[in-house]
Amino acid sequence: MTQQTHIPPVWFRLPPGFHDIGPGDRELLNAFAEALDSPAAQRELSQLMDGLEELAGHDIVHTSLGFHPEDPVGVTTSLFSLTVRDIEQPNPRLAVARTALAIAHSSLWTKSVRRFVDVPSTLPCCLVAGIIAVPNTENRLFQARVATAHPDGRHLLILDLTSASTQHAEAYTDILEAIAHTLCFSDPDPGVPLAAGTSRILEVLL
Repeated sequence: MTQQTHIPPVWFRLPPGFHDIGPGDRELLNAFAEALDSPAAQRELSQLMDGLEELAGHDIVHTSLGFHPEDPVGVTTSLFSLTVRDIEQPNPRLAVARTALAIAHSSLWTKSVRRFVDVPSTLPCCLVAGIIAVPNTENRLFQARVATAHPDGRHLLILDLTSASTQHAEAYTDILEAIAHTLCFSDPDPGVPLAAGTSRILEVLL
């Protein structure tokens, strides 16, 4: 669920392996890095938290890190985020369409797929996913983005999933589309805790 009081309520479910993280977690993570006695870990965690603080200035209201075991050994990681923006014109469907077109027309894409998604709410929903080029580097990232509307007609929702593991682009696209299908706007099951656990990247477990 979203936490801030100035945005409309939104509920969604993330697969096992995703862990909520935000700027408020900096002190805890700093203590964790110090316990590791690793300057490299301290530096990387500091960069991560600096990045999350920057995201907060772009209408991003929720972030989670995904950790997925990968055979034979190793872990792939991803970053999920939810952005909530005001709709500045009276037609939510038009706002979603314009946002999806703006996403799709970004010059960062090296290749992408674009499609409409039928979600249970029947609200307009578009998905754009593929490989993006990181400016000023040779690096490539996978990114999937979903644009949809809140039923109040006044807010736009953008779901993002980004990972450096471009080889898992199809699986990550499926994960974000599955998350979009869990979006709802009233408490779906009050008082029932969400399941915890881990999941492999090729398992979409909701």
